[in-house]
Amino acid sequence: MSRLAQLTPGVPLIESLTFRSLLPEMGLSEDEQRIATDLNQRGYAVIDFPDPEIDARIERIKAVLSGRFGIDPADPDSVGRRGGQRIQDAWTFDQDVKAIATNPTVLDLLGRLYGRRAVPFQTLNFPVGTQQHIHSDSIHFSSVPERFMCGVWLAMEDIHEDAGPLTYCPGSHRWPIVSNLMLGTKRFGDQSQMAQAPYEEVWRATIEAQVAHTEVFLARKGQALIWAANLLHGGSPQRDPNRTRWSQVTHYYFADCAYYTPAFSDEAFGRLDLRRIVNIATGEVEPNRVLGEPLGPVTSAPARRRPIWRKWLRRTAVPAAETVPADFDDVAYLRLNPDVAAAQIDAREHYLKYGREEGRTYR
Repeated sequence: MSRLAQLTPGVPLIESLTFRSLLPEMGLSEDEQRIATDLNQRGYAVIDFPDPEIDARIERIKAVLSGRFGIDPADPDSVGRRGGQRIQDAWTFDQDVKAIATNPTVLDLLGRLYGRRAVPFQTLNFPVGTQQHIHSDSIHFSSVPERFMCGVWLAMEDIHEDAGPLTYCPGSHRWPIVSNLMLGTKRFGDQSQMAQAPYEEVWRATIEAQVAHTEVFLARKGQALIWAANLLHGGSPQRDPNRTRWSQVTHYYFADCAYYTPAFSDEAFGRLDLRRIVNIATGEVEPNRVLGEPLGPVTSAPARRRPIWRKWLRRTAVPAAETVPADFDDVAYLRLNPDVAAAQIDAREHYLKYGREEGRTYR
């Protein structure tokens, strides 16, 4: 590690204030330097997915997942009649999904861009556009130190402008990360709202105040977008309901961090909604640790003698309340989320593990 990198090891290399000086020391090819510079300046970078078998993998994934989405490849109207819009963690049963998530070239590149070993921990597969409100992943997936998270979105077909293409706000990754404390609220253990709902008005107002613009990504099949943790992004409106927009998202953390969900955490009080993540590449749990040490219990030292940041890092985060909303309807949840029903997973168990975070409808 260079002297400059050693100054702030708790900051991803591509997010560092000394990035311009670091770039020549990162051992990157000319194209990799372009990727690093785009991530640093714009918050995203476009690549051709580095897998000679990607076309074959994509077609196999579509064949396996079409039935789970209720899509008949021979009947275009079946797209408009679809039920669920995503399958989370298909890597657990589909080797092609897993191969994309653990692509060694991507893992190596991300490790060099961030300065830590990349850890793929979640996949999402979509047959259509999400039409999701523009948002920052930093309220869903954060880390201590912050910003050690990124996403890679892979186009599994040529994306049409009427299919609800991916949209993003260039440069927004440099803006402050919106937090519950910034909003003047406490949400630890409170799952009464969808994770990002309280933030959406703030993001809209910020884009307007910054006179920022959004772009859409009309990707070709096999192209991928890498985006930084705090980049505002979402899904455009799907103008043609019968158009597919097949894609796969893989979310990555990085080693030697604590992993948690800020939307349901109150960091100032030491209450973190910690995550238990499995490294898709190894099948092993990645421990929550900071500066090489696992998060441990608070010592008996008087609080006034302990800096608040140290007290926060060393406190064991209490798990969020494992309860579903009072008006949760098991039958409605399975009807509204047919991919869950098809997988024969208990409605409440799925909601607590995944659905709450994904903002799934339950009534």
